[in-house]
Amino acid sequence: MAFFGLFSKEKKESLDKGLEKTKQSFLSKLARTIVGKSRVDDEVLDNLEEVLITSDVGVDTTLKIIERIETRVSRDKVLGTNELNTILKEEIAGLLAENNSGDSTKFTVDKVNGEPYVIMVVGVNGVGKTTTIGKLAHQFKESGKKVVLGAADTFRAAAVDQLIIWSERVGVPIVQQGMGADPASVAFDTLQSAKAQNADVVIIDTAGRLHNKVNLMNELSKIKRVMEKVIPGAPHEILLVLDGSTGQNAYEQAKQFSLATDINALAITKLDGTAKGGVVIGISDQMKIPVKYIGVGEGINDLQLFDRNEFVDSLFS
Repeated sequence: MAFFGLFSKEKKESLDKGLEKTKQSFLSKLARTIVGKSRVDDEVLDNLEEVLITSDVGVDTTLKIIERIETRVSRDKVLGTNELNTILKEEIAGLLAENNSGDSTKFTVDKVNGEPYVIMVVGVNGVGKTTTIGKLAHQFKESGKKVVLGAADTFRAAAVDQLIIWSERVGVPIVQQGMGADPASVAFDTLQSAKAQNADVVIIDTAGRLHNKVNLMNELSKIKRVMEKVIPGAPHEILLVLDGSTGQNAYEQAKQFSLATDINALAITKLDGTAKGGVVIGISDQMKIPVKYIGVGEGINDLQLFDRNEFVDSLFS
């Protein structure tokens, strides 16, 4: 039985499979911290701290979790090691809830004041940004929404070509001007086209280079200004895509992009190929930005809405 809520059997199995490496690593380390122990003491907490840090939860978040468990140990006086899993689940789920990670309950968005809902997607090359956009477009279309894509990552020809392939695969229109075009011009045309087609959702891809933060900031700011002229309030969502397999490097990328633009949602990909799934917990806590989507496989339906309770349940099952 799941620890929290309701989750479709198919998605639960996909999540469990996607987190398998993280789960095996985490649970085996956790088991070693309590071997021969009947209650939670300082040694258990020290070992638990090491487990969390080496599971890419991050130092600051780990210390926060340990402090909360210490408070419970102090309050309850004697805490058995058999209760440690439950306590950890509750504290981790609580941390994720504080940052609204996993609050979305349906894979859809609604128009804003009659205008298309605009998502600007950012992230460095290689994190699965374009694939995430394609899978998002598929999910939105499946929920009955009319979607338009914008290929504003004009720095690499491969990025434009890849997005065109996804648009054809999913069956949604794309606006593109090829490599070297002005990204803001592409964004402008995409929003104009989406309005003309009475679209529900617009997803704009952007360049993923971080070698010059000033240029990146200027480019993203320009794209935002241009979109605002076409649809007031756009973009409504700035989604940062991160590769979960890079562990704490993903957190560093998140910090850099948060300096360049106002990120308000995270997608963490490639969790199926890594034992570093704990980074989901740390990034959400440290960045104070909700994790909205996670990638747990290569299939078109393996981009899932992040459900914090099911994530924690799967991690400990």
